[in-house]
Amino acid sequence: MTDFNQTNWAKAGFSQQYIDKADIYIVERRRMLGLLVSFYNHFLRGKPNHILDLGCGDGILAHELLKVDDAISATLVDGSADMLRKARERLKDFKNARFINASFQEIIKKDILQPDFDFIVSSLAVHHLDMAGKISLFKSLYAHLRPGGFFLNVDVILAPAGSLEQWYLKLWQEWMDDRKAEFGISDSISDDIIRRYKDNEDNKPDTLDDQLNALKNMGFHEVDCFYKYGIFSIYGGRK
Repeated sequence: MTDFNQTNWAKAGFSQQYIDKADIYIVERRRMLGLLVSFYNHFLRGKPNHILDLGCGDGILAHELLKVDDAISATLVDGSADMLRKARERLKDFKNARFINASFQEIIKKDILQPDFDFIVSSLAVHHLDMAGKISLFKSLYAHLRPGGFFLNVDVILAPAGSLEQWYLKLWQEWMDDRKAEFGISDSISDDIIRRYKDNEDNKPDTLDDQLNALKNMGFHEVDCFYKYGIFSIYGGRK
């Protein structure tokens, strides 16, 4: 398991570039955020809830949920102090938020998550762990979910075959090309983002089946993929 401080995400400039272009790089990002809110409203809204935004970045997931239910108590965790500063700024108008600067490794090894949660969400972070690391993290999250609570992961996954991966990556490139045309943007960065994604040793995606099976094997039920577009997916389960 790679130490967070050795990854590109520990570099403020790298993470800021990602945030600035997230709506171009991430397929149907706004739709996925809408699905997250819909899931929360359908399954959880109506009672006091404590949520965990894991690998929170600039806090956009927690912010989307707090906008529809400001009674939420939110805990945001990220390995980057710079990202946590951005999350604090984004959530400055909400009182029930606390922030923890910690990596996945610290979460797994030091058991720093307190108290237990009704809803745990993560976005485009878990794929930085290898499969053994993912399983260790899932076990920790399961232990810190209240009975009936949900874990939802928005992430990239590994295609089960090379031919499918080629198509999925083509879909991704087409999405980025369409967004650039829509916004009148011409940059060379997004032109090679797929190569950078493939070459980046920080990225360790696993297949959707392997991750769904890992959740089932540790006790999650109602496990499913709730959304998929090429390599981008939302999956999770209930304790």
